[in-house]
Amino acid sequence: MTDKIEVYTQLMFSDYSTVAQIAPSGNFFGEFANGFRTTDGTAYISCDNPLLSAQQKDAINCAPGEQVSMYIGRRNVEGGGRQSDMRYQAYRGVFGARGDLNDAWSYDLAIQYSRSQFTEIYRNEFSNTRLARALDVVTDPVTGNPVCSSVLAGIDAECVPYNIFRSGGVTQEALDYLQVPLVATGWTTQQVVTGSLTADLGAYGFKSPWATRGVQAAFGAEYRRDALDLTPDVSFTSGDGAGQGGPTNGLNGANQVYDVFIEAQVPIAEGMAFADQLSVDLAYRHSEYELGGGTDSWKIGGDWAPVPSVRFRASAQRAVRAPNVIELFTAQGFNLFDMDADPCDKNSAETYVGDAACIGNNPWQVSPDQSVSAGLSSPSGQYNFLQGGNTALTPERSDTLTFGVVFTPEFIPGFNLTIDYFDIKIDNLISSVGAQNSLDACYTAGLAAACANIQRNANGQLWVGTGNVVDLNTNIGGLSTSGVDVAANYSLDLADLGWEGAGRLGFAMVGTWLSELKTDTGLGFANSEYDCAGFYANQCGVPNPEWRHRLRVDWGTPIDGLNINGTWRYYGSAEIAVLGADGSLSNAPDTRLDRSLDAMNYFDLAGTWQMRDNISVRAGVNNVFDTDPPLSYSVGTTGNNNTYPQLYNAMGRYFFFGVTANF
Repeated sequence: MTDKIEVYTQLMFSDYSTVAQIAPSGNFFGEFANGFRTTDGTAYISCDNPLLSAQQKDAINCAPGEQVSMYIGRRNVEGGGRQSDMRYQAYRGVFGARGDLNDAWSYDLAIQYSRSQFTEIYRNEFSNTRLARALDVVTDPVTGNPVCSSVLAGIDAECVPYNIFRSGGVTQEALDYLQVPLVATGWTTQQVVTGSLTADLGAYGFKSPWATRGVQAAFGAEYRRDALDLTPDVSFTSGDGAGQGGPTNGLNGANQVYDVFIEAQVPIAEGMAFADQLSVDLAYRHSEYELGGGTDSWKIGGDWAPVPSVRFRASAQRAVRAPNVIELFTAQGFNLFDMDADPCDKNSAETYVGDAACIGNNPWQVSPDQSVSAGLSSPSGQYNFLQGGNTALTPERSDTLTFGVVFTPEFIPGFNLTIDYFDIKIDNLISSVGAQNSLDACYTAGLAAACANIQRNANGQLWVGTGNVVDLNTNIGGLSTSGVDVAANYSLDLADLGWEGAGRLGFAMVGTWLSELKTDTGLGFANSEYDCAGFYANQCGVPNPEWRHRLRVDWGTPIDGLNINGTWRYYGSAEIAVLGADGSLSNAPDTRLDRSLDAMNYFDLAGTWQMRDNISVRAGVNNVFDTDPPLSYSVGTTGNNNTYPQLYNAMGRYFFFGVTANF
């Protein structure tokens, strides 16, 4: 607009969809998904059900006119996997003005609005309500054929009997009745107003006598508002989906924050003996959250290159994160957590904690006969917990300390190496105690508050019907990690090795050594703090190998525009986490086949060819040797398909091809 005002805009739109599939739905031993249920929470089936054969009735001691207690567990193998069809439409607009006020000062003012729209259609899910009706079957007095009781009673004329009592008995008509779509829609928005000033304070004499550059500074303020809304249909909110683990409740909320900040880079020395470059970085930000209160964050860092080929760097910083709208406003509802066995199940020698803690008359205890016969341990290793937001959450705070060195030796042209040590500690972590940790605190330490969170059903179970562990969002003790990051690069012309015209080779490696990954639940016991470095499952979730790296080799071939590369991806081994009374995790029995997941090596090949100035072709194959992922019984809901696709290649060998054309 003028020599001091430049008006700008950034506009973005995306439309993205994906279909995710998991194991089939089914009747998961549900109290409401059997043919009959009494007020004491026990599931029954009628002995007059004509779908039961005489042999089956004898096997369950079923006499005419009676009902027998029976939980049914069967997946919908005929209907196939559950599919989550998700679509996201997002757009973002930024409008601003910027420019130079003079030789020392510049400004930037901007407003931003972003919105993401979400739609999910969940297919091939069973309805608990319809399951109960389809299993409550009697003989039609008119036709003599099996018919749903709800049809004769005029409650549900569409009901079709679900015959799982003989091979091939499940019909398409029954599936069409039982399978219902679940639908949810939602949106998130973000509004931002920000302004900043940058200055070269060297123009005003703020400059070290040993440096050529002056102090560089930035000042600014920002307003930000985040809002979220999720509206599930009645099938989601009622928990009618048999494979959902509980209701998906709607949520709605917003939070806003006002920030002021200042940053500075202070050159101290440049081009001097033992100080080719020496500088300090400083930063400070104060934030006022509508929900969460005021917070302060800061950073101080140093950069020293005694000679051009060696650079040392270090920083200490405080970061703060306030609870987001999901953590604040998520409605309470059931979900699933993973655990190998119920600690009160006498049949589980690995985890049974003893009669004194488990057997009694309190809500978290079970009767003597239940601890043996009621099936306290889930066959899927999944149990119910009650999740939910908490508007009383306070901000979490992290302190980070890093030290690093960068080598670019002149005697090895084309080579550089960086080594950085990191130590990060988060206090007042926004999370949850963890349902399994609550069980441990109750049964091994007798913590009354933890015991009060354990709500067993009438049969003492935590995985059927209403049995659950309350595990709402809260501020726990904290999380800490430390380790070393390593990165190295080297390139050379093969002509230097006597291979004239053979092209160039490039090597790039990045790796991380994980020294510790500690969680502190804040409960105050010897095992309230545990280190998941090198462990997986239960309290540790996705495997945390102590060493992982990625090594890539690039060959710039003599053919103009053709580049070929190979990559080696390595993930170290991980041992299953079984928490001991002293906080140690290496307590799994040697007899478990999945006690340790082996180290995994993956090799990828790819190539790119710049055919013309405006056309490039790329192709390759990942996991060349089709290496299978490691499997474990204890993956549960944290991973998928008995492995961890977040870390391992779960789909096997993968080919890809693409073309990019510019016009």
